[in-house]
Amino acid sequence: MSGNGQTQLLPESDREFLDEKDYAYEVQQAGDLFVTIFDFALPEAYTPRSCTLLLKLPAGYPNANPDMFWTTPDVRLVGGGVPVATEAREVYMNQSWQRWSRHTNSWRPGIDNIQTKLRAVVSELTKGR
Repeated sequence: MSGNGQTQLLPESDREFLDEKDYAYEVQQAGDLFVTIFDFALPEAYTPRSCTLLLKLPAGYPNANPDMFWTTPDVRLVGGGVPVATEAREVYMNQSWQRWSRHTNSWRPGIDNIQTKLRAVVSELTKGR
């Protein structure tokens, strides 16, 4: 499913990747550029099994590193625990989001893109912690 909102603000390669993967997504600009991915599947370690994922692309992206990611509704571990470093809540576009404090220090300016960021998100989620 193609994105909507302000998709033209994303680099063409990012739009093509998201469309190819059939993500339902939306792009909005509110200072930074926000990419919301709906019905994002989560690994078995978490409940619920899907969420809405928010990526915040900073000014200068793709040369600038997008840091952290956010989810709604709140995601918990299947055993009832709270995933590591997800206690903070932040409001973007009039909605409260669970912040996942995960940092990508290996960002390659001009090379890495939204596919790289999503690969890092999935890698972190696969750890189940």
